[in-house]
Amino acid sequence: MRGVSSSRRNSISWRALLAIAIACLSGCAAVRSYDRELQGTLESAAGGNLDGAIRLLEANNSRKDLLYQLELGMLQRLGNRYEESQKAWGAASAGIQAARSAGALEPLRLLGAAGSYVISDKLRPYQPHDYEQVMLLTYTALNYLAMGNYDAARVAIRQTHELEAEIAAQRARQLAEVEEEAKKRGARSSFKELSGYPVETIDNPEVNALRNGYQSALAHYLAGFIYEALGEPSLAAPGYRLANELQPGQPVLEEALAGLDARVAAPDDGMADVLFVVGTGAAPALQSRQFNAPLFVNNKLVFVPVSFPVMAGAAPRALPQLAVEGRTLPLAPLTSIDLMARRSLQDDMPAIMLRAAIRSATSAALQYQAQSHAGDRDSAGIALAAAVLAVGAMALNSADDRTWRALPSEVAVARTRLPRGRHQVMVQTLEGEQAVPVSVSGRYAVVDFRLMRRQVFVCAPKAEVAR
Repeated sequence: MRGVSSSRRNSISWRALLAIAIACLSGCAAVRSYDRELQGTLESAAGGNLDGAIRLLEANNSRKDLLYQLELGMLQRLGNRYEESQKAWGAASAGIQAARSAGALEPLRLLGAAGSYVISDKLRPYQPHDYEQVMLLTYTALNYLAMGNYDAARVAIRQTHELEAEIAAQRARQLAEVEEEAKKRGARSSFKELSGYPVETIDNPEVNALRNGYQSALAHYLAGFIYEALGEPSLAAPGYRLANELQPGQPVLEEALAGLDARVAAPDDGMADVLFVVGTGAAPALQSRQFNAPLFVNNKLVFVPVSFPVMAGAAPRALPQLAVEGRTLPLAPLTSIDLMARRSLQDDMPAIMLRAAIRSATSAALQYQAQSHAGDRDSAGIALAAAVLAVGAMALNSADDRTWRALPSEVAVARTRLPRGRHQVMVQTLEGEQAVPVSVSGRYAVVDFRLMRRQVFVCAPKAEVAR
């Protein structure tokens, strides 16, 4: 990574730098390990203590920001508190939309965020990852399905298609803008050039097989199911088709498209077409690690310690087993949020490295100025800004490890027809088998299981779909 080759490129004044550094140091509560915080929250939830998990989340978040709302909404959903979950996610959606309308999610706006620009990415307001925005709408739709409101679920799932188009356009702009800015500043933007960086965690065949870090087969299959349930096969078909393209070779997905018209035209026979959605584990953690990055200051090469986010190693992926009415239901892996998170980090690394290059160059240039202008009128101010900035950078020298951890790691689906009424579903996990009672009504139903260790959380329909 090459930084700024001349101190004149750091146009921000020492007075502004001093003010920013002091403000950042006064708010050193930003120095937090989100990974450690959420470990406790998730452990509590996995032990069945959702109220305790929410209390811990509350205690760790004095500022109820966007990420807090995302985590809270998922914990409330696991406790079947759908209205409260929707309220939290509604606040998160409003925050995302406000940021998008203000242009705050644009790549170069992030470069100009003063605290991020000078000291640490942790000081900027949380910017949800692409896949998190798509998953927010997907799970909002699943909440509506659990409440029996298929029309509202239809609206939410349709928004995922619109969001994907927005993200695609934004990503194209980001790539061009970051490359141009890196070239202008003489900075490198490839994480592969970081000596010691565990490249294989975000650059491997499974990650690279994804089209991108935001398109989800779950969202598109669910769209197909919702449109089918509402008697709209012409809209259901594209959803099933794209799910097949994103996750090819899965018979469950192929059968959904092949038998679509016959199912919609079939008379009511007292059976329910049931979609089981099975989420396991938790989304991967980000961890901060320090690397020595090469930096040029006034044509001199120096190596400076810089922290970058690293994705924790992937847990072994194993599908649970479902059985109902004496039949084992084949589960099809549909979406790996673990892989999406890794692809998202891979796509974000050029911008992360560019901001790190700017921070390192700014800090180095200030120190250079302090040494080169001893005796000048502004030398005392420059020296003070350099000293305070150095202390602030040392205190906050950690990468941004915030990410929506309460999401599942993997999502699989199974589909079957069952008589309407009450059933016992046998869920076989790595830690044993559990019998889970569910009730289905209407012609279509979605039953969502979330497995966290021995806990099986059930989000089942409360009302039937009207046709």
